[in-house]
Amino acid sequence: MRPTPDTWPLEPDPEALRRMIDACADYVVDHVATLPEQHAGDTDGAAALAATFREPVPETGRALEEILARLKPAVLKSFNTAGPGYLAFIPGGGLPTVALADFIGLVANRYVGMVAPSPALARIEATAIEWLAAIMGYGPGSGGILTSGGSLSNLSAVVAARAAKLPEDFLHGTLYISGEAHNSVQKAARTAGFPERCIRRVPTDARLRMRADELEKLVVADRAAGLRPFLVVANVGSTNTGAIDPLPSILEVASRHDLWVHADAAYGGFFRIAPGGEALMPGIERCDSITLDPHKGLFFPYGTGCLLVRERESLRRPYRVAGAYLQDITGGDEPNFSDISPELSREFRGLRVWLPLQLHGLEPFRRQLGEKLELTRWAYGQLKDDPHFEMLDEPQMSVVAFSVRAPGRDQAALGAEILRRVNARGRVYLSSTSIAGRYVLRICVLSFRTHIERVRDAVESLKEEARGLLDS
Repeated sequence: MRPTPDTWPLEPDPEALRRMIDACADYVVDHVATLPEQHAGDTDGAAALAATFREPVPETGRALEEILARLKPAVLKSFNTAGPGYLAFIPGGGLPTVALADFIGLVANRYVGMVAPSPALARIEATAIEWLAAIMGYGPGSGGILTSGGSLSNLSAVVAARAAKLPEDFLHGTLYISGEAHNSVQKAARTAGFPERCIRRVPTDARLRMRADELEKLVVADRAAGLRPFLVVANVGSTNTGAIDPLPSILEVASRHDLWVHADAAYGGFFRIAPGGEALMPGIERCDSITLDPHKGLFFPYGTGCLLVRERESLRRPYRVAGAYLQDITGGDEPNFSDISPELSREFRGLRVWLPLQLHGLEPFRRQLGEKLELTRWAYGQLKDDPHFEMLDEPQMSVVAFSVRAPGRDQAALGAEILRRVNARGRVYLSSTSIAGRYVLRICVLSFRTHIERVRDAVESLKEEARGLLDS
């Protein structure tokens, strides 16, 4: 039988569409309203629940209400990354107004990989990128692309640097990172074609910041060995501790040796708009490229990343190729995103940056980021004199890193047990890392929903569990 609109409901009528939208809206409003009461990281029984989703594709559809009811426990049995108590890893806030942009953009389903099919929408995305570039101090002639996150932004930065500084036979090129670099940088180098032998790890100082003098020693040695140093990646807020590499000194070394300087500011870059934020990262506007993650510092949902470049043309070199079948939509003054990135098909990412910034303006983000820095310093002040903990460093951004003080005992096992007990309470969710072989606990404050009462919960829970375990 030939399908008809009645038996093939891929295009719901307006009334049916509104009912479905309302059902989803009810689900979302209830979810957001209950976020403060939800467990901060409940995965007990999640594996059994996940097994119920192993199923063949259905031949006939189900009611949306039934699907949403099934989805709800799957969402709840997970890390509550959008909640106020999520202080683990690098939180992503999940700003609801960004979802409105996605809803409109995905339904409109316009193609913006090139300018000609949607000139005004492509301009919206270009404007959003220009705003981010201005936030970081870049001027006219700069540019960039929106990506799914820091991993692909770092990859595109490595490729841009390779095209700018090395010949096509590039395997004599060497790049420089610190031991605190995000693992996506190493993956980016490998994906861009550089084997491990091309990657140098620059020693860090006592605060886990790259040492510019050691960078220069490595560069000089590599040049003497006939190699081609071309790129240094600086942290502007490392994942482990929020360490900020000394950009002015690194830029001086790079200038002497013709290196591309990439700032991995995925986590920390947006703190530049907080009060006093520019002083945290002096010289970032002189870097050749910058990775930013709006899904971190602007609290957007996951999947919102950005690569900025000081010179827009540097993104054209590796990516612009001809395609005869596209000849009808080429040309024009505005750059096609397909000419400056690996993607041809892509979603309309620009709306999810442009719409919330239009709706809220920059000021609320500035206030929120300033508060996160203040909360971090407060948590540090509360923990630094506690006899059960040893602080690694004064916070450089919004991470407090510390270890358990337990001479003669298994420090790692005790730290892991304190972490388990704190997380089991459900009010906050913390994470750990390893630094120089040492088990380290972390508090990372980076959600627009996190305020003093939840950070106080974290601090008091840590102190109580430490007393109960270590003093027994």
